[in-house]
Amino acid sequence: MIQHIIDQSTSILAVLFLFITFFISVIEKFADLKGTFTYMTAIFEKTLFASVTKILIWVLICLEIVTLFFLSIGLFELIFEQTKENAIFGSILSTLTILSMLLGQRVAKDYVGATSLTVYFLASITAIFLLQYK
Repeated sequence: MIQHIIDQSTSILAVLFLFITFFISVIEKFADLKGTFTYMTAIFEKTLFASVTKILIWVLICLEIVTLFFLSIGLFELIFEQTKENAIFGSILSTLTILSMLLGQRVAKDYVGATSLTVYFLASITAIFLLQYK
């Protein structure tokens, strides 16, 4: 088992990075749900998303939770069961969730925020690549 962990260390660490990212994101949103809604509503008030901002926030939170679920199962399976399917699926969901955030940032014309998502997008793509080819 130790040799397996060593052999898969880059994949495990990539999935762990995504897990931590989404775990903290979900915790922060729920810790200050009112602040999250106030902040997002202000950002999107002059966009085509203005009338559906609250729904989109819940959709994003649900996407993050589902992503976190698959990443956590995938991380466990990577370490203990030597299977990768849930980790790959979680990483793909991570990429799609980040792309949905990117869309929101671009629509809101928050180009700096959109740029900061690049790191997470690349981490997600890297995780998918490592899981598929290592």
